[in-house]
Amino acid sequence: MNDSLKDKLTKLHLPGIIQTTDMRAEQAIKERLDYREFLELLINDELMNRSRNRRDTLVKRSRIPQYKTIEEFNFSWQPTLNKQVIYSLGTCEFIRKKENIAFIGLPGTGKTHLSIALGLKAIDQGYTVLFTTLSEMMEDLYISRADNSFRQKLKKYTTPDLLIIDEFGLKKLSQTNVDDLYEVISKRYEKSSTIITSNKQFDEWGGILYDPVLATAILDRFVHHCSFIVIEGESYRMKERERITRVNKRGRPKKNKEQPAKEAAEEVVSE
Repeated sequence: MNDSLKDKLTKLHLPGIIQTTDMRAEQAIKERLDYREFLELLINDELMNRSRNRRDTLVKRSRIPQYKTIEEFNFSWQPTLNKQVIYSLGTCEFIRKKENIAFIGLPGTGKTHLSIALGLKAIDQGYTVLFTTLSEMMEDLYISRADNSFRQKLKKYTTPDLLIIDEFGLKKLSQTNVDDLYEVISKRYEKSSTIITSNKQFDEWGGILYDPVLATAILDRFVHHCSFIVIEGESYRMKERERITRVNKRGRPKKNKEQPAKEAAEEVVSE
């Protein structure tokens, strides 16, 4: 590619075509492609490049802390979990229907893994996603009240197509926190989807929220269109730790009971 053509493509903001023009030109010659086929290849390259860039941007903005997929999830560790249900959620139909999901289970049972996996599936389909813990979101909104940026910060949590709120229930919320949570949930109600992960059973959620009236209003809006996924298995991390401990024990060399006696005898002889 000559510099003149590259400059023109740069001005037109076509980096995908810039990257593949020379390769596609060689391909067109070898395969005897006509002009329309050659042009279509270049346009497809540009579209793919833009799609990759958009996905990378969505992942970065989502603040998803780790890369976790449904395919990586070890369902054998959680036999009570319906694999077909999880894969069905992976189609993101719940986002199109503006529905919510609640993952409930003990720490280490895979709630966060599954919420992240669904978040990445949503990004693959072009949806905007934001991942946050409940405490991070509450602190962010609380601080924003001091500098009068509350409404702006509120949009951060109400505009994404999918909001993932992790670690719901680790500690009780204050009155101000509950007020802010109500703002988030009420503005997202029937407009976008929310995933909540919690180590508390649903009948315990009311006790986490300071104000009984607002608690009812929050929970009523969240559960109206919600799928509850209860994971009854044990902690994956604890099981993995136990497995590693057993392997390490089996891998240790056995002590030779005759060795101390042999060493003592040698000492006597040497004396």
